[in-house]
Amino acid sequence: MSARAGIVVTGTEVLTGRVQDRNGPFLADQLLDLGVELAHVTICGDRPADIAAQLRFLAGEGVNLIVTSGGLGPTADDMTVATVAEFCGRDLILDTALEERIADILRRLMRARGVASASQDVDFDAVLAANRKQAMVPAGAEILDPVGTAPGVVVPGSPTVVVLPGPPRELQPMWSRAVATAAVQEAIAGRTRYRQETVRMFGLPESGLAETLREGELRIDGFDRLEITTCLRRGELEIVTRYEPDAADVYAELVDLLRSHHPREVFSTDGSLVDDQVAALLAGRTIATAESCTAGMVAARLTDRAGSSAYVAGGVVSYSNQAKIDLLGVDPALLDAHGAVSEPVAEAMAAGALARFGADTAVATTGIAGPGGGSPEKPVGTVCFSVRLADGTSVTRTLLLPGDRSDVRERSTTVAMHLLRGALRPE
Repeated sequence: MSARAGIVVTGTEVLTGRVQDRNGPFLADQLLDLGVELAHVTICGDRPADIAAQLRFLAGEGVNLIVTSGGLGPTADDMTVATVAEFCGRDLILDTALEERIADILRRLMRARGVASASQDVDFDAVLAANRKQAMVPAGAEILDPVGTAPGVVVPGSPTVVVLPGPPRELQPMWSRAVATAAVQEAIAGRTRYRQETVRMFGLPESGLAETLREGELRIDGFDRLEITTCLRRGELEIVTRYEPDAADVYAELVDLLRSHHPREVFSTDGSLVDDQVAALLAGRTIATAESCTAGMVAARLTDRAGSSAYVAGGVVSYSNQAKIDLLGVDPALLDAHGAVSEPVAEAMAAGALARFGADTAVATTGIAGPGGGSPEKPVGTVCFSVRLADGTSVTRTLLLPGDRSDVRERSTTVAMHLLRGALRPE
């Protein structure tokens, strides 16, 4: 059996849903990449008794490694390290070298905030005393240097326990240091080495994919050696497959099956996102956006990648009819004849964006995101799209998208990206 691990996410704010858990999914993905079987992810509040109960539960499940996140700060409710020390049967000791490192970090932070010296309003000794708690570590633990002010620790044993901070910006870079420690490497020594590949599809319902996978189960020898997970994300189907290296030929048959049955819907077999592909296709070009119902979300998605300033010229959010007329040059007669949510208006918006920004590529969206505003002819979820290139190429579509207002707007950005990909992709 492969090495097994459990994750304990601490924090009352996460438990109650006020803060979304980002650490559990991140750590789960990292462990799977390492070939470590994930047994459980648990979430509990900041109470020591509850944290200890999660640790005992996971140890009782026979995991080799426990990873905790959260509860490493200087305040009274930050109790994870003390609880882990008690669970592991180790005393808490003051690490003076760590205390000095934390002091250096605090001095830098105070200088950055304009507090030049302890002679000012802030008493540095009091600040240091308040943070001394973070330098208390279990005896024999390996210290992971702070990314913020809180260090992490790795406590060897059976199971080995890795204690990481709660903020994802601190936890994520610290994780790689934790994995490199001798204690963690020993704990996961029995892991199975897997490969993980991702296929992405667009325009296929989940039921269609399920039917193809059932066929694969019948036709492909060794299909049961593939661990397949499917997920509908932003209107796309994501098929993640884990397998041992000697099952590579089985996975290749699966990819061939998906391609043969759904040649138009499979758009990525190397894990790349449509966003990555559109960014590559826009190299040497300039793009402008004209958005109504998505209100800048397509432009935001296009500019989410570093270096997008090389090809994104700009965008117009034209929510009102008057804005469409004034900013994009849409003919009022088109609006009167067809309404704002119509293919002729979407095409005029794209043409207006091309002209206004001097771009060679444009994409436009106009629709009814809801919950109100729909009609029998144009129900909520109706969205018109148009992509226009300077050479005269034009692609226009009208779709009825499912979900609430947020779903319709987000799915619209995905449709826009795929229409761009189709228009820009060489045959």
